[in-house]
Amino acid sequence: MSLLVVGLSHRSAPVSVLERAALAPEARGKLLQDAVSAEPVTESAVLSTCNRIELYADVDKFHAGVAELSTLLARHSGVDLEELTPYLYVHYEDRAVHHLLSVACGLDSMVVGEGQILGQIKDALAVAQEQHTAGRLLNDLFQQALRVGKRAHSETGIDKAGQSLVTFGLEQLAAGRDVEGWAHGKRALVIGAGSMSSLAATTLVRNGIGELAVANRTVERAERLVAILTEPGGPGAANGLTARAVAMSGVEDELALADIVVSCTGATGLVLTGGTVAAARAGRTAPLALLDLAMPRDIDAAVHRIEGAHLVDIESLADASADAPMAADVDKVRGIVSDEVAAFGAAQRAAHITPTVVALRTMAADVVTSEIARLDGRLPDLDDKQRAEITQTVRRVVDKLLHAPTVRVKQLASEPGGAGYADALRELFDLDPQTVAAVSRADTRGGSHEVRERA
Repeated sequence: MSLLVVGLSHRSAPVSVLERAALAPEARGKLLQDAVSAEPVTESAVLSTCNRIELYADVDKFHAGVAELSTLLARHSGVDLEELTPYLYVHYEDRAVHHLLSVACGLDSMVVGEGQILGQIKDALAVAQEQHTAGRLLNDLFQQALRVGKRAHSETGIDKAGQSLVTFGLEQLAAGRDVEGWAHGKRALVIGAGSMSSLAATTLVRNGIGELAVANRTVERAERLVAILTEPGGPGAANGLTARAVAMSGVEDELALADIVVSCTGATGLVLTGGTVAAARAGRTAPLALLDLAMPRDIDAAVHRIEGAHLVDIESLADASADAPMAADVDKVRGIVSDEVAAFGAAQRAAHITPTVVALRTMAADVVTSEIARLDGRLPDLDDKQRAEITQTVRRVVDKLLHAPTVRVKQLASEPGGAGYADALRELFDLDPQTVAAVSRADTRGGSHEVRERA
């Protein structure tokens, strides 16, 4: 089986296509199930963010896998396959591993070095585990990506090479001014209570806003966020923040009072139309700053043309993030990624031969058991101590004979081009393929469980 990823991102597709291709949370589970139901696919995981939609799979046929994953992405995104195809990229085997590790380190983000992608990768793995579509390969891969991403952030200054989309977006709204000085004392409206909206609200509070309204379709989630921000020891407690939760029906009223608006919901249509924003501006002279972090967009692009309103959205963030980051840190992270790709490949190749080695040792143990049983028939007068000593001696001899070749074959199998050693071992010892397959299935189930426990 082989790793394949098919996807599109801000690097390959315009924002207008990414918007239309965005997957609703409830659609991801169906996509995963349809993927593993396809003939060439045995495992699947989907990484869906505001900047990318990627489908990862373990496939047994490259061309059939590419065709199937591309078709599934088109079907579930609602974008016609012919329109989507020019923007799709394909990575296979080591290149697919390299791609995900680069994504995890923030090298492929719109703002280089941003750390939010690690949470999104963790969520993607959790969904695949919940849907039972991630086996040993994707569990290992995504866990490796999380570990490598954390390593890159702890061992390099990649964090300084770029900021999160929230911070970067607020800096664009501040137009060169210090964000804290710009935001201090202002009234803010945050629409949505998910992870990105929560981060935006927390960032605004830490930058000294005076008043905050959080609007969400489920008011209870907005209330929980407000409680966290205002509780003793929370980010808003020190500066006397006034905060409240409101229903979505109250957004227009809050908009008329706000100086800053941040929106990031999972809505499929516009949350704020140009007309709504224009009505909120009526009679006001103070500027209105709006940050749209949703994909598809929450705020009508027509707001760009409304006097006194300054809209920063995903498209304008992409244009503004072209500045070169700190080259030395980026180069160091690239080195880490290259080393980790090699290590992952070696570990996977070594794991490939493990079922064969286990099957060989199982066969050897069965032979010992059989021969000891024959010995009991020929020498019935042996006492328990003698029988145990003979059994232990025979097992010790077999273990010593198998130790060197099994250790060596694992070492050889971990090297590039070492995949054939498992076949050679099966052939030399005439191992039953069904026994090897049974060990492999048990190993996969055990490995997935272990990873899930660690996660």
